Amino acid sequence: MAAGSLSHTLRHPTFRGLWSGGAVYFVGNAMQSMAATWEMVEATNSGFLAALVQTAVFLPMFLLSLPAGVLADTTDRRRLIVAALLTQAVSTTLLAVLLALDAIGATGLLFLTFVGGCSTALITPAWNSSVADSVPREELGAAITVVSIAYNAARALGPTLAGFVFALVGGAVVFLFALAGTLVMLHSVRRHPPRPHPPTRLPAERLWGGMLAALRFAWHSGPIFAQLVRTAAYSAAGSALWALLPVIGQKRIGLGASGFGLLMGCLGVGAVGAGLVIGRLRSRVSHERVVQGGCVVFALATAVGAWSPWVWTIYAALLAAGAAWMAVMSTFNTATQSSAPPWVRSRAAALHALAALGAFALGSAVWGAVSGLVGLQATLSASALAMVAGVLLARPLPLRMGAAEDVTPASPWHDLFVAEEPAPEAGPVAVEIAYRVRPGDQEAFLDALSQLRAPRRRDGATFWRIYRDLADPTRYLERFIVASWADYLHQRSRATLADQELEARVRAFVPADEAVTMQHYIAER
Repeated sequence: MAAGSLSHTLRHPTFRGLWSGGAVYFVGNAMQSMAATWEMVEATNSGFLAALVQTAVFLPMFLLSLPAGVLADTTDRRRLIVAALLTQAVSTTLLAVLLALDAIGATGLLFLTFVGGCSTALITPAWNSSVADSVPREELGAAITVVSIAYNAARALGPTLAGFVFALVGGAVVFLFALAGTLVMLHSVRRHPPRPHPPTRLPAERLWGGMLAALRFAWHSGPIFAQLVRTAAYSAAGSALWALLPVIGQKRIGLGASGFGLLMGCLGVGAVGAGLVIGRLRSRVSHERVVQGGCVVFALATAVGAWSPWVWTIYAALLAAGAAWMAVMSTFNTATQSSAPPWVRSRAAALHALAALGAFALGSAVWGAVSGLVGLQATLSASALAMVAGVLLARPLPLRMGAAEDVTPASPWHDLFVAEEPAPEAGPVAVEIAYRVRPGDQEAFLDALSQLRAPRRRDGATFWRIYRDLADPTRYLERFIVASWADYLHQRSRATLADQELEARVRAFVPADEAVTMQHYIAER
């Protein structure tokens, strides 16, 4: 059995336990989302309000993903997941009871759906990073694919099951199934707790500072930034088909709740099918080709959903759309997580979720509003064109998988020689590194040193600049500023082997008999 294969990944007990609990949880969430959407359609007959249910499910990812990622990177992930699951269990129970009593309207349905979405947003970064920690790095891609298969199988099974249950006994019972999925997830996390963070003597990161650190990392990390922009563009364009699927089912082809569940199920089945072959496909075709092909296929499927009068062609198109969605999103997710070092891994997962689901939520609302103005077919056609246009992003924002040296921590070149260490909150801190280079090597040295700008800024510096000594043309200063002493200590700990290799190239221009010196300054007034 090949290492890194899907079946080999499932041999890890912790991964298997977290994955199985998550799979049941995904089914419950998919059932709840479908039931809430269909309850809204039946109660209001409004495509806009039906689309707002998707916004209520996914908008919390936009609002809470990054704070949740900071908490997952800096606190006890097990306690965070358990607290969020208990909150979701309470909101789901309330939905079931109020629906059974016929005592909830559109506002209440959206509010409690939003609460459940908030719980999922808090869980997601911690659970994703826990799953990533449970397998070796070389199996990360396979692990993400296995999780994606479970998630998309839930999208197939959940809506289909919810449709039949809804038709037989009503929406309240569907929410009881969702509650059961939440409790199963709770049991799996308690039985297979996430790996604790390694002990550290560094000052604890604060919530706001941790969020800024994540945003700074994403802005100055070329691979991460490219993947997040492209994920957001793809999700925003594709959200129209997902959000308007109830309208396609009810108004275009006259389906009921069970028929709508089958439409959603086709998307999930297509995604599962893609998950089973995506690994072999990536080994033969570049990741960029996978993404570009997925954009084109999803656009064509959206156009079929807009214009085809035949139910069977829409089912077939949704199978293809689900496969394309899975192939593209899992590729972006793998690229993001493989490019993030341990200190920011949960936040990178959170930023991916923010880009994907935040854009999905906002896109759902926008496409729903546009549909009310110009009609279903024109809206879906515009969405298909936007999806095809997304292929053009490959040139300015190429896709790249992170290498091991990009995420492996390295030891700093210099020890800290300070007479008296400042308080963690003291600052700003200015750091100056002096280099004397061989005559004639100045231009090559400056080119090499300039490549350190992104890592310094990515890991915490708010300012970075190179200075030349006017009294000595072979002497240069690299100067950067960090907001506080605590931030500087964190910045030092975040350097990777790739960063160290860049520094080694810079130091190669310094003669052997010259020392590279470092000075630290703390702001006084």
